[in-house]
Amino acid sequence: MLEKKDINLEKAVLIGIVTKDQDETRSKEYLDELEFLTYTAGGEVVKRFTQKMDMPNPKTFIGTGKMEDVREFIEENHVGTAIFDDELSAAQERNISKILNCKVLDRTNLILDIFAQRAQTSYARTQVELAQCEYLLPRLRGMWTHLERQKGGIGMRGPGETEIETDRRIVRDKIALLKDRIKTIDKQMSVQRGNRGAMVRVALVGYTNVGKSTLMNVISKSEVFAENKLFATLDTTVRKVVIQNLPFLLSDTVGFIRKLPTQLVESFKSTLDEVREADLLLHVVDISHPNFEEHIDSVNKILGEIESINKPTIMVFNKIDAYKPEPFESDDEFDIERTKKHYSLDEWKKTWMGKIGENALFISAINKENLEDFRKRVYNEVRKIHITRFPYNNFLYPDYDDIIDS
Repeated sequence: MLEKKDINLEKAVLIGIVTKDQDETRSKEYLDELEFLTYTAGGEVVKRFTQKMDMPNPKTFIGTGKMEDVREFIEENHVGTAIFDDELSAAQERNISKILNCKVLDRTNLILDIFAQRAQTSYARTQVELAQCEYLLPRLRGMWTHLERQKGGIGMRGPGETEIETDRRIVRDKIALLKDRIKTIDKQMSVQRGNRGAMVRVALVGYTNVGKSTLMNVISKSEVFAENKLFATLDTTVRKVVIQNLPFLLSDTVGFIRKLPTQLVESFKSTLDEVREADLLLHVVDISHPNFEEHIDSVNKILGEIESINKPTIMVFNKIDAYKPEPFESDDEFDIERTKKHYSLDEWKKTWMGKIGENALFISAINKENLEDFRKRVYNEVRKIHITRFPYNNFLYPDYDDIIDS
């Protein structure tokens, strides 16, 4: 019988920079997200360090003085992990590890670790392993710490270089093998998609942790895994959904995130084939998040990369139950400007959201608020696509209001 053990969260410090392109507010937002990522990966953030710089230090990312502060804090508090908000080069990672004498991760490494934890199917595990290998390849040299003190001399240089080159070859071979495996699975999935017939396909897309899986569960009455953590869903889930008498396929895809590692975008592009082949996108947005507009931009950027930005799209603003504008009090003594963070939902609807018209829906999936409006809008859009594809089926699917009235 296995002995039960308490799970101890790893102590970690976060390190970010403030630049002309990333002001203090933006830097704090990224570190907030990085802290959530750390929690999702099983870590506990004990302190944050930020430094104002024109550009990252090419050797140690942050300045030597700030690095010394970090080192002292890590030693005094027995912290085991330092996590940087931006991707580190192989040289930076190597130099920082020597100074801090602890585990050094960057945002990419952390996201890859979460993906490795979350991957359930062989397909997801293969994609994560490919991304990890591509991330690892340029960093192999830094892992040869037992050779770093060899300065040269007869018989001293050859073996080390040979071992590193051997490892590089092994990793390259592994990458080639994984790519071949993904191609094979892609063919199988393509056949599966072909076997689904000519049903209209609808895909849920959006930032991570916006409630896509919760909405999927409510609409399809299925049990897709949903959790208040980042990247709860990695594998694409497809369910047949019927609204009134109209059937269509609904797929739940992996969530996106700012500063998404290039390796993951590449290796998970095949998973996003469901998005590429969808007839309609439901772009789910967590309107209760203070930076939801940036999230929309991040999702649109990735949709552009996979050539899906011009598909018919309905914007679904979720979590209206959790939306709370910041209180605004007018004061003559201090001229405080009223900004978007003070907007009520009704005021938001009069901004650029109002221009979207009927393609903007405001719901709460978890509380099932306004779901009837959601069903009606999706029904009408799917019906339009269906009768364009099958004009002779027009009589089978009347207008949604006619069905309700009858």
